[in-house]
Amino acid sequence: MKKIRVAIVGYGNIGKYALDAVDAAPDFELVGIVRRKGAEDKPAELANINVVKDIKELKDVDVAILATPTRSVEEYAKQCLALGINTVDSFDIHTSIIDLRRSLDPIAKQNKAVSIISAGWDPGSDSIVRTLMESLAPKGISYTNFGPGRSMGHSVCVRSKKGVKDALSMTIPVGEGIHRRMVYVELEEGYKLEDVAKEIKADPYFANDETHVFQVESVDALNDVGHGVNLTRKGVSGKTHNQLFEFNMKINNPALTAQVLVNVARASMRQQPGCYTMVEIPVIDMLYGDREDLIRHLV
Repeated sequence: MKKIRVAIVGYGNIGKYALDAVDAAPDFELVGIVRRKGAEDKPAELANINVVKDIKELKDVDVAILATPTRSVEEYAKQCLALGINTVDSFDIHTSIIDLRRSLDPIAKQNKAVSIISAGWDPGSDSIVRTLMESLAPKGISYTNFGPGRSMGHSVCVRSKKGVKDALSMTIPVGEGIHRRMVYVELEEGYKLEDVAKEIKADPYFANDETHVFQVESVDALNDVGHGVNLTRKGVSGKTHNQLFEFNMKINNPALTAQVLVNVARASMRQQPGCYTMVEIPVIDMLYGDREDLIRHLV
């Protein structure tokens, strides 16, 4: 069996778990890891792994897992797609997904590559569940309730703000798809909480939610990567009312995101050139194994 040759771009929380998921997948071969520092200050666990600054330094890469901050995804995806390398990412700004898809689709097609975007657990696997629920009750209302738990994207966003030394953003479900953001920050010396809080609340990540910002001595003392979701749909099947569906999970956030990225990296090898979201690709393409065996087992 020819293995899928994968590179991991970025080695933060998701990148580290992506390495675990690639190691556990029998059909993948790790080509290397791309870090801004390259091999400088190389972590001990990467001693036997090729670590570079630029993906061009790696040979014969089939797909790049972009374990980068959301706002860096488009730049890295364009670089990789221009080289004919498939890309997968966990871009998580829901309101900008269509714009990203439109941006990457022509580049992917031009270079005969595949890009699967917004492939985490939400957006991502939850999107598939929402799609299934809506198909079962085409008329109705769906609610997505996150947490309580740490939002990686929101936390990264806060850490990027001037004057923030470290940050943790917790998502607290209020109910019926409404959420409260509880943000805990360590500030650099000389910065005022009210100024930093104003900038955080104005960011698109937070602008549509009730957000509270607190200064703490140690973010690490509060940190936990657990999260969860409750998806509910109440609606109508045909002309029959009162259909109620519910889906729940409690998760390690970066570990699940990384697993989804590896799943869609596999699926990217089975699609025609272009840019896709997870609801557009067959779920079975994300699984390792013989297709008839999978059908026999799952159907």
